[in-house]
Amino acid sequence: MKLVPLAFAAMIATPATAFDMTKMTEAERDAFRAEVRAYLMENPEVLAEAIDELQKRQAQAAADGDAALVKANAADIFEDGFSFVGGNPEGSLTVVEFIDYRCGYCRKAHAEVADLVASDGDIRYIVKEFPILGEQSVIASRFAIAALQSVGRDAYEKINAGFYEDFRGDVTEDTLLSFAEDLGLDGKAILAKMDAPEVTKVIEANHLLAQRMQISGTPTFVMGDQMLRGYAPLETMRAIVAGERG
Repeated sequence: MKLVPLAFAAMIATPATAFDMTKMTEAERDAFRAEVRAYLMENPEVLAEAIDELQKRQAQAAADGDAALVKANAADIFEDGFSFVGGNPEGSLTVVEFIDYRCGYCRKAHAEVADLVASDGDIRYIVKEFPILGEQSVIASRFAIAALQSVGRDAYEKINAGFYEDFRGDVTEDTLLSFAEDLGLDGKAILAKMDAPEVTKVIEANHLLAQRMQISGTPTFVMGDQMLRGYAPLETMRAIVAGERG
């Protein structure tokens, strides 16, 4: 049974031409296959070890790829000049979140992201409006962006939190007016801004950025130099932040 592990080692450690099954006779190939099968049946833990190693390599390759995407798009991610910037604007670490207000996982993440930013005190938090779940998502994002551009940062913060914490039902002109009134905002003024080219430009720019970064779902985070694709609990995010700070 020593033949098989030695053969595996040879295939891993030397060029592919050093172990070429095409040069075997049919009988030799059949014998080798039988040896491999017998070895794996007697040592099934080898398969688990191989799968674990493959998954580690794939995860590292994905992380390296994401880091390269962050580096290539850093200016548009961190300094686009139009996205909402919250938390500590002078924070040593920037966390960026791509959101859709109709996304259940964005809603789930909202309180934990707010806790992460508030409890840390040294995080610069950027929101990328990335509506992907239909027309109502687009309308909601337009409303939030219009508020940021026409009323200001405080109004945007109220709307952003309100969409997750309080807003329920369909996103329509009437529900947005009622929503704004509950928040103490001038809903009519915000609605009047929603279709402005400046609002459209933000959504289009974020979609193009997401395309370049191979982002297709929400929430997606950029945390320092790495990406977190999907929801993660607060402690996981804190661990990533700690790791980014070294």
